[in-house]
Amino acid sequence: MLVAAWMKPPPKPAPPPIPVSVAAVQSGDVPVYLNGIGNVQAYNTVTVRFLVNGTLQKVDFTEGQDVKEGDLLGEIDPRPYQAALDQATAAKARDEAALANAQLDLLRYEKLAAQNSVATQVRDTQAALVRQDEATIKNDQAQIESASLQLLYTKVISPITGRTGVRQIDAGNIVGTTNTTGLVVVTQLEPISVLFTLPEDDFSLVNKWMAQGPLTVAATSRADNKRLSQGTLLLINNQIDQTNGTIQLKATFDNKDHVLWPGQFIDAQLLVETRHNALTVPTAAVQLGPQGTYAYVVKSDNTVEMRPIKVSSFDAGAPQALILSGLSAGENVVIDGQVKLRAGAAVKPTVVASAPPAPPPMSGSAPAPAAAPPPATPPTPAPSPAAPSAPPPAPK
Repeated sequence: MLVAAWMKPPPKPAPPPIPVSVAAVQSGDVPVYLNGIGNVQAYNTVTVRFLVNGTLQKVDFTEGQDVKEGDLLGEIDPRPYQAALDQATAAKARDEAALANAQLDLLRYEKLAAQNSVATQVRDTQAALVRQDEATIKNDQAQIESASLQLLYTKVISPITGRTGVRQIDAGNIVGTTNTTGLVVVTQLEPISVLFTLPEDDFSLVNKWMAQGPLTVAATSRADNKRLSQGTLLLINNQIDQTNGTIQLKATFDNKDHVLWPGQFIDAQLLVETRHNALTVPTAAVQLGPQGTYAYVVKSDNTVEMRPIKVSSFDAGAPQALILSGLSAGENVVIDGQVKLRAGAAVKPTVVASAPPAPPPMSGSAPAPAAAPPPATPPTPAPSPAAPSAPPPAPK
């Protein structure tokens, strides 16, 4: 029996605590966003085409130049149209002289008709001739206005304020009204629009808050989630797309710094409300299991509790998760090292400063990035149990 007691291995030591990173549950005002994928569209896009035929004598802009409404972009040879205008002006002068002569004849015939010296038919015929000449003068004036307009069209001007694109045709070419490519495309960049979509389930919420006042829309880069610009929701489209169950929305941005560009894809964040005294935790604390979402809560004795939580569906993918129930302000939750944990496991917590809830977006400012948790401290290897010493020799 004494030998058996000596041969029995000592009990295994308790496993060392598992190192984890923890963050406190924060309480504060939390903006609630609805996220959608958007496409930037120019407020106005105009293809500047030619309104008369002729030789393009000169191009008066540089590709990529900012132009204003009414700026000269090109000139077509005006000489044929100037000649047509001169011809119409001369025809009017000729017909005005003929009208003056007809009016004098009419005065003479009226005096003679009053003395019964000529037939009244002659007087009436002369009166009709005067009215005919008056109509000819009106037609001549219309011809002058038409020729003046054609001459004006030889100067190609910008119909809007914006930025020119690539020149479509060079000086010296014969151009005309049948040319579909035009001289250049002018795109308005200030202001600019963003079209984005949301699930149709969000329609009632957006419609409710939009009725109470203008809503803010933030445009962020899809590459690095960087805030690009901030605008205002302009409208909700008048019908839901039945093919994919989405609703289209349009926002307007001042775009003074030209950070938004037509055709660009961006992420649109629509601020619908701000929840007060809301609870947030780093998104890394939220775990998904067979029973739903949960988080590991570190208790006062440095053991963890696996606690079910309810997370808001809004702003999915944000650095901070909005907690609806299951946690209290000030509790510590595990944000790194959950793989080795189980309910009741002892841990060695390292507190990481949790980012406060982000305030509503301010004009011209980017949202503060959430503090990233440091890498988990590598677990300390458990000491190897000592090998049992050899038993003393048995007594003889």
